[in-house]
Amino acid sequence: MLVDAGSNPFEMGIATELFGLRRPELDIEWYDFTLCAPAPGVRMHDGFFTLSGVPGLAAADAADTVIVPNRPDDTPPTAPVVAAIRRAADRGARLVSFCTGAYALAAAGVLDGRPAAIHWRWADRFAARHPAVRVRRDVLFVDDGDVLTAAGSAAALDLGLHLIRRDHGAEVANHVSRRLVFAAHRDGGQRQFIERPVPAVPDASLAPVLAWAVERLDRPLTVADLAGYAAVSPATLHRRFARELGTTPLAWLTGERVALACRLIERGEYRLEVVARTSGLGTAANLRTQVRRRTGLSPSAYRARFGPAGAAAPGPGSGSVPEKGAGPAPRPC
Repeated sequence: MLVDAGSNPFEMGIATELFGLRRPELDIEWYDFTLCAPAPGVRMHDGFFTLSGVPGLAAADAADTVIVPNRPDDTPPTAPVVAAIRRAADRGARLVSFCTGAYALAAAGVLDGRPAAIHWRWADRFAARHPAVRVRRDVLFVDDGDVLTAAGSAAALDLGLHLIRRDHGAEVANHVSRRLVFAAHRDGGQRQFIERPVPAVPDASLAPVLAWAVERLDRPLTVADLAGYAAVSPATLHRRFARELGTTPLAWLTGERVALACRLIERGEYRLEVVARTSGLGTAANLRTQVRRRTGLSPSAYRARFGPAGAAAPGPGSGSVPEKGAGPAPRPC
């Protein structure tokens, strides 16, 4: 992670918590996290404190993922930081920005022609300064493959967990989110700002209906079923989902089903029709579509990356539905 004069310590703390803490309970190879800066001493935002003994920017030249520094506002990044970002982009490193860190990526030219998230407060100014960037004004984060941007400080947590999910799978990301006592998954397309008026009546949150639905994902639930359990009309349920979660009931339900499907694949279930039925996605074809849409991977590629080592591969007579284009099943390790 690059830090520079004026960087916000909150985002630095998020990255340190997510990627820098050792997690021996997971028994996997974790990230090798390091801070680096143009100078060994870095005065943080508003002079709250000064970091000392920070490694130089050469540390970023060997990193697979580089998190760029944010600034207290839209102050341009320093020339050494811009140069380090360009070097990282040129060698194919994954680049990540939190909040106003998008300005650093844009200054280095790596966002030109790409979609990017930015805090709603800076969206207009950012778009005017960097017209070549396709600004996504009302999302939590944008994953554009090798360049990822989070809209605001708290959205950095969502993007960080998304990165962990991409690298290590849903089970590991869920474990880290539980350690943080944080929501396990908020999709990047959710709105940045969700109205949360102070209730004038006793709590009527969505928590009961969400918990009820999660226990029944293998059933053919509909929006009408959710509304019936909540004793409201489907239109009212839609309004509550938009207000409390920033999404629709169907999108939330599909996201939960895909998350369950991914957990089943990670635990070694290779029969796509079983995964589809148990997660409520119905058919293997719909499972393929939804998993690829949400994770960027086919179920077989997801299994190869996140499935248990030594898991039995499907063979003749297994009753499994072969995946289109999957090729021969991978051999057990």
